Amino acid sequence: MAQPAAVRGEHGTHFLVAAYGIQGHLNPARALARRLAAIDGATATLSVPLFGHRRMFPSSSPDDQEVSDGVISYAPFSDGQDDGSWPTGSGDETARRRRASCDSLSALVRRLAAAGRPVTCVVCTLNMPTVVQVARAHGLPLAVYWIQPATALVAYYHYFHGHGEGGIAAHAADPAYEATLPGLRRPMRMGRDMPSFLADDATGTGDDLSQMIVRGFREMFEQMDDEEVIMKPCMVLVNTFEALEETALEAIRPYLGDVFAIGAPVVPLAGAGEDQTIHLFAQDEEKRYMAWLDAQPTKSVVYVSWGSLLTYSERQAEEILHGIRRLNRPYLWVVRREGRSPEVDRLLLETAAAVPEGMVVEWCDQVRVLSHPSVACFVTHCGWNSTLEAVACGVPAVAAPSWSDQPVNAHLLAEEWGVAVRAEREADGVLTGAELARCVELAVGSGDMAAAIAASSRAWKERAREAVAAGGPSERSLRSFVKRVQELESLRSN
Repeated sequence: MAQPAAVRGEHGTHFLVAAYGIQGHLNPARALARRLAAIDGATATLSVPLFGHRRMFPSSSPDDQEVSDGVISYAPFSDGQDDGSWPTGSGDETARRRRASCDSLSALVRRLAAAGRPVTCVVCTLNMPTVVQVARAHGLPLAVYWIQPATALVAYYHYFHGHGEGGIAAHAADPAYEATLPGLRRPMRMGRDMPSFLADDATGTGDDLSQMIVRGFREMFEQMDDEEVIMKPCMVLVNTFEALEETALEAIRPYLGDVFAIGAPVVPLAGAGEDQTIHLFAQDEEKRYMAWLDAQPTKSVVYVSWGSLLTYSERQAEEILHGIRRLNRPYLWVVRREGRSPEVDRLLLETAAAVPEGMVVEWCDQVRVLSHPSVACFVTHCGWNSTLEAVACGVPAVAAPSWSDQPVNAHLLAEEWGVAVRAEREADGVLTGAELARCVELAVGSGDMAAAIAASSRAWKERAREAVAAGGPSERSLRSFVKRVQELESLRSN
């Protein structure tokens, strides 16, 4: 249970980690902050928008400016709206929210300094220009925490550095066009492997949200390039490990310099103790679904989850139900209540009656589920956190990407690492039941492909464990980053 924060002795190296208060940003940021705080002489404070902070700590007092879990502190910032909404696209609204966020974060930096815990380095997740402005205003080193794969980092960097207008955009209308990016072993197909926001930008087909996100990425790279905006060197932490994306990491380092592959810290090792994830959605009673998993045969359960942002249309829910029927396997299906339509509610009741061999839950502890011996296959939307968890837990996957970096992640799972079958969605984005069932049988059935995927999954699971083990490559990389920050602080002090 969170308590009001207390000062932990001399400040040493103090990291302020800022992130958006959504599940896909919050959990890797929190895990990073806790790992930083475990290094001798370091402390960390995690700051997310006030709305997200209140969801994390619903029982905390509104008067608490800061709370602690005994390892790190949590101090929110205000975006001036504090209702969890995103800007509508209006320039005036965006500017107003930026000013409010900048003022609030600056006040936090001053308050921490006044409390005898001055910030040594600011770390932020993707597309947080106000955090960059705050670091610059206070003369603090900045590290960008890239919470997508290094392969996506290569794609975004080169898109905004000469390969966009000059190459990708010229072939944007051809979904089969293969973009060759410096250093990558394989080309990226325009309509299949490229981050969806870049494909939308190149074709001019992106909606308001897509355009806003592309503008954010473009501004982030412009800030990273501008020596007057960011104290050089700008450091980049990537939530991957060397063995997993060695080629992509080697490809980007000549351009960005200080790039640290700090591993998959959100994935605990077996028996590692406390879960490092925060769940922003209410979980079904954990004992109930874990007891159900305990009762299933080894490697029998198909686990279906499409993450914390995507919702199911009525037709998509129908198709998943049809796929489950075809498979005749036990299933665990996550369908969040948030944003769920009455039609989908009706289908879930029908599912329980028509296919009683499984269970539908509103949310679950995904790492615990994937670590369970009864789970055979993970049907995933290919968010990067889910991708890393599938690899680290050694679970074969059916990759059904939708947007953002998910096409890149599906490409990595199926073609680079050989641990998944890539599903093909229809033109309207729906994954049919027939395609779901076909891919699951290919991934975990009795054929040669399933045997190859099983062998690759075991091998990558072992590599992941080696990477995140105590004293392993990811810890050494993180310690190298801390040492670099301490060197910069020493230079700044002198």
